[in-house]
Amino acid sequence: MNGFRCWKTMSSTAAPIVVGVLILVALWKGVIGFFELPPILLPAPRQVLATAFEERESLVRGTWVTGVAATVGLFTAVVLGSVVAVAFSLSMAIRKAFFPYVVFLQTVPIVAIAPLLITWSGYQFRTVVIVTVIVCLFPIVNSVTEGLLAMQRDLNDLFRLYGASRIQRLLKLQLPTAIPYLVLGTKTSSGLAVIGAIVAEFFVGNGSNYDGLGTLMTGWQGFQRTDALIAAIFASTMLGLLLFGVVNLLSATVLRRWTSGDRDR
Repeated sequence: MNGFRCWKTMSSTAAPIVVGVLILVALWKGVIGFFELPPILLPAPRQVLATAFEERESLVRGTWVTGVAATVGLFTAVVLGSVVAVAFSLSMAIRKAFFPYVVFLQTVPIVAIAPLLITWSGYQFRTVVIVTVIVCLFPIVNSVTEGLLAMQRDLNDLFRLYGASRIQRLLKLQLPTAIPYLVLGTKTSSGLAVIGAIVAEFFVGNGSNYDGLGTLMTGWQGFQRTDALIAAIFASTMLGLLLFGVVNLLSATVLRRWTSGDRDR
């Protein structure tokens, strides 16, 4: 019975995805036929699949390198962003003084500062991680700060009534309240992490043998290999979905105690 229920759940989840893929492929082929586009502009789905198989070793290696950089950058942003958010929640003066600089990280064009970061850090993995952290940091700081400040007033008054210290209130009240907000910010940043890593690799790959997806895209763009470019885009999309899925899995298992109420709503 459980096996049937599991199969039914998987079928109901996979069916819309399969239908969506079929519609996308039909539209893709329709656009090529209607506008009579040459393969160098938009190759057929079958050609992209054949190229993806031909370049499978490069794509797998590039996805792994970009995935590691995105994961390390996302994890660093979660830790650093949580620490910054705690500092913001403990002092309004610190929040007013430094929050604009966090907003600056969100608004500054990453392609504008990437060359500067390469000058400071070099053509290496560390630079890709730094760019990824910059891209991921704002959603986490903003979400966690909001969660830490969103504690219920009556519970806060209760903690004050029993003489709880600021640290006790932070550990027992504010942090549990902020965990769903942390998950929300991490989900947002999981897709941004892949984007940040690939953008950094556009620049880092020019001066080294770096093998990330961004480096592959730059090289294939130079040879006008549109089919390989599209295959790399699909690989980066799958990587973003994988990171998002891992965050969802952690939310539903390790953090279920604090996040189950949000899913029920």
